[in-house]
Amino acid sequence: MPKMSSNVADAVNGLPADSTLRHAETESDLRACYPVMRQLRPHLRDETDLIQRVLRMRHARYCLLAAWEGDAVVALAGYRLQENLLYGSFLYVDDLVTTELSRGSGWGARLLDQLIHIAEQAGCAKLVLDTGLANSLAHRFYSRQGLLTGAIRFAKSLD
Repeated sequence: MPKMSSNVADAVNGLPADSTLRHAETESDLRACYPVMRQLRPHLRDETDLIQRVLRMRHARYCLLAAWEGDAVVALAGYRLQENLLYGSFLYVDDLVTTELSRGSGWGARLLDQLIHIAEQAGCAKLVLDTGLANSLAHRFYSRQGLLTGAIRFAKSLD
């Protein structure tokens, strides 16, 4: 069977033909990501705040993968490749969000699938993410995607 082009495969899977996943690399790309990221991270002051943070975080291998429908970002995933003594090499998902209007259209699953592919290509042993204890909708989504609860994180604010 011939391999379908990405746009044809998207249309078959119910996604718009002009949809694509690509990394947000430029300042213009990051500006387009701001309204979506702000839904997950409302403490971000403005586009400049997001851009400055992402540029600093790139030193720690932070990447931002965005789902685009035409020129609009409808979902995104911020991640980094890391290594520690607990997991070895792993991909950590910092951010995963779909716009309220686009939820239920497959973007979250598609982003997670792509992150798993990136992790496998990088030789990672795991994909890891944190979510709030009260975020039951996200818990159900992650369970449907095959992710298992493996830890409870403790934190202390140092303000």
